[in-house]
Amino acid sequence: MRACPAFNVFLLDLCGKKLFHKCPTNSKTMLVSQLKSKIHRAKVTRGDVAYEGSIEIPQDLVEAAGLWPGEKVLVASVTTGHRFETYVLVGPPGTGQIIINGGAAHLVKAGERVVIMSFALDDKPITPKRIVCNELNEIIS
Repeated sequence: MRACPAFNVFLLDLCGKKLFHKCPTNSKTMLVSQLKSKIHRAKVTRGDVAYEGSIEIPQDLVEAAGLWPGEKVLVASVTTGHRFETYVLVGPPGTGQIIINGGAAHLVKAGERVVIMSFALDDKPITPKRIVCNELNEIIS
């Protein structure tokens, strides 16, 4: 595999084997990390520091945003600016409960507005699923 001195990107599998290489001057494929799903302005309803981690999101919001159980998400507080990564835990549908678990509950408190984002790798632009929530975490758009 020929290296491009100006730009090297390697994707490794779990064993460290090179899966592909991209150089802007050749025709090989490069995967780009892009926004896949976004839940905008969800309201945190509770935090549980004693729980081992995750963000609990109602099943109806998980499905509408195209998230998967266990998927890594970036959570950003619109209120304070704090950010953290965690994984999705699916909660009962229709409850509107957004629960921050584990140590992240020290960063984001009940009543704060958050943006929950997931990302995917693709070699072509993707159109993310975006939903906006009201005060009760119901989908308004």
